[in-house]
Amino acid sequence: MPCNDPLPSWNEGSTKESILKFVRGVTTSGGPSFVKPEERIAVFDNDGTLWSEQPFYFQLAFVFDRMKTMAPQHPEWKDNPLYAAVLTGDMKTVAAGGLKGLMELAMITHAGMTTEQFAKITANWIASARHPKFDRLYTELIFQPMLELLEYLRANLFKTFIVSGGGIEFMRVFAEKVYGIPPEQVIGSSIVTKFEIVNGVPALTRLAELNFMDDNVGKPVGIHRHIGRRPIAAFGNSDGDLQMLQWTSGCAGSSLALLVHHTDAVREFAYDASPLGKLDVALTEAKAKGWTVVDMKNDWNRVFAFEA
Repeated sequence: MPCNDPLPSWNEGSTKESILKFVRGVTTSGGPSFVKPEERIAVFDNDGTLWSEQPFYFQLAFVFDRMKTMAPQHPEWKDNPLYAAVLTGDMKTVAAGGLKGLMELAMITHAGMTTEQFAKITANWIASARHPKFDRLYTELIFQPMLELLEYLRANLFKTFIVSGGGIEFMRVFAEKVYGIPPEQVIGSSIVTKFEIVNGVPALTRLAELNFMDDNVGKPVGIHRHIGRRPIAAFGNSDGDLQMLQWTSGCAGSSLALLVHHTDAVREFAYDASPLGKLDVALTEAKAKGWTVVDMKNDWNRVFAFEA
């Protein structure tokens, strides 16, 4: 490994070289693939791409903990099968509720408060909640190779964005601290907010109504709406990222589309499908179009920073 290696947690091989070659190409002034710095936009999915997502999305762990915290004030919840399933840890019933059920849970735990109140609740949870397998803070479950990649791209004058199906205000609480990505460069799903005066103070109140779902076909829409430029690099890990990678790789000129494939059952998890998502169509398209696919077990010599 070279002493000045910008990606030390990536093993030498075709996957790492595809990244290095792409960056060299778009940053070599006068070269055929050169891209002006202001057009060097890189977009990253969050769950399963920048941090782990098993045994379920981390924001769902937040939802479940919020439900348990709020339950004493809502004795009627025990009569609702979905709510009761959360409170008793019956994840099979929760999963059977599908996206509609999860959205209902998100609304009752995320709405009815100001944006400042929600940010404080989220920050307190992020600072204390621990992952069931690793017994570490969720923000310690960031993939070290992806942190290096973010830093490498920014060192080469890329502007890095999160584009995730997760809640935009949930991610904005920690994104700058753990990823170096400021709040204005986080794109995610959102609920409706309303401006009002509360006790003489201006406030934004979160309402129990979906505003925008930033997943699947919503990701290119969200990118266009928030950024106004087509990315030249996109990173994901599931079929929910397919359209974002298609949009990025469909641009004129050089581009990089990369999928993280979870193949390491020892250091992280090995899976192609989870209760809420899967890597199937995107993996097939990656092979057909020559996108870069990370084999976590073989391409990363370290998954998390806390590894020896």
